[in-house]
Amino acid sequence: MDLFYNSTRDSKVRVTASQAILQGLSEDGGLFVPEAVPSLDVSLKELAGMTYQETAYAVMRRFLTDFTDEELKDCIAKAYDSKFDLPQIAPLVKAEGAYYLELFHGATIAFKDMALSILPHLMTVSARKNQVKQEIVILTATSGDTGKAALAGFADVPGTRIIVFYPKDGVSPIQEKQMVTQKGDNTFVVGIRGNFDDAQSGVKAIFGDMSLKEELAAAGFQFSSANSINIGRLVPQIVYYVYAYARLFADGEISENEPVNVVVPTGNFGNILAAYYAKQMGLPIKKLICASNDNKVLYDFFQTGCYDKNREFMLTSSPSMDILISSNLERLIYQIADQDDETNRSLMRALTEQGRYEITPAMEEKLSDFYGGYGDEKETAAAIRSLYESVGYVIDTHTAVASCVYGKYQKATGDETKTVIASTASPFKFTRSVMEAIGEPVDGTDDFELADRLSKLSGVQVPKAVEEIRTAEVLHNTVVNVDEMKQAVKGFLVK
Repeated sequence: MDLFYNSTRDSKVRVTASQAILQGLSEDGGLFVPEAVPSLDVSLKELAGMTYQETAYAVMRRFLTDFTDEELKDCIAKAYDSKFDLPQIAPLVKAEGAYYLELFHGATIAFKDMALSILPHLMTVSARKNQVKQEIVILTATSGDTGKAALAGFADVPGTRIIVFYPKDGVSPIQEKQMVTQKGDNTFVVGIRGNFDDAQSGVKAIFGDMSLKEELAAAGFQFSSANSINIGRLVPQIVYYVYAYARLFADGEISENEPVNVVVPTGNFGNILAAYYAKQMGLPIKKLICASNDNKVLYDFFQTGCYDKNREFMLTSSPSMDILISSNLERLIYQIADQDDETNRSLMRALTEQGRYEITPAMEEKLSDFYGGYGDEKETAAAIRSLYESVGYVIDTHTAVASCVYGKYQKATGDETKTVIASTASPFKFTRSVMEAIGEPVDGTDDFELADRLSKLSGVQVPKAVEEIRTAEVLHNTVVNVDEMKQAVKGFLVK
């Protein structure tokens, strides 16, 4: 049965999966959502015997119904291969009573690899299916990890170009070095003088600029996105929650249909939304625990029903979560508004015009699956240190936010349900903050020396992603103001 996608701002817009992947964002500014979340049609016992690749096919074929079996299997095979340093792709590590789902074994050592390894293949198949003759320009804002993962995925992919905007002073040194040393004739990286929300708003404005769209179409280009606003990013993320549950069952850690909690460190809301969709598909998830850092706009939303971005923007040690406009939340808002595009449109207009909106009590009641928590900088560092000192396991700053929030949740609720914590990045991506948290001296030491010390201390080899940028040449050094982003795009494309 074919599954179509609607825009959250105009439910009359109805497109296929491949069209939604190609467009990225609907022309009305809305996000594409499935008309209905499909159910899993394979048993838990079958899933327990599957590889990651087989699980990906079982999940994704339910969403991407206009892809043939052969097309989808080929995309999956190309994505989840030796780029990942473990055959399991996403292993689970049990530590201090929780199960850490390691999502950082891909080429750029962050969870974004899980979806961005497959998106370029989905995109090129989608272009072929829809007879697209223009070059696809991937336009993306990043808070640190999406950028490098997207660059790595799209580098030198025929028929594509990619432009990544990142906050110049808002990412870790290793995150920045990963991006600015990226090879590929079709890759462009731009630092902006501003924060991630500025970059994201600038990209959305470019998507909505019809005159620019027409100008570039005449030059042979069309825009798409690699951000989690693209449904081709979101669907692959559902896979690892299904895989994790099946592994827990296969390993005898849970009984059949035993509920589990999932804790996700959250900025743009895409990763936890994928877990929500997994639950909608039938996965027995009890609570979706949304973990925020000091930029606790989502925590406040779950507490009050009011989303308010009118607050100080905090730069933290978990920069990929330093976000005040959580774009993917719009998909959930549309869902709890009973897919009423008019309600969603008015709320999103209020966010644009007043920087805040408030949902109705009836909508708030439908958020019972979620629990919001946050960890401040001291608590995040303490979570890293505690886990290291008790069991010798080292986590990064984002995972530490989730670990901290899980501890608070347990204390507040007494809930002993078995829990999966999404471990979203390697500690080697944030060596300075991690070593500092553990209590190691960091002053006067560069991040690569710290990586070597972290390797000795943790017994984990320095990842290839860090080794290969140690001495890599900086290839991208463009820095612009926010109001110069559009001109930068034209400068890269129209010579």
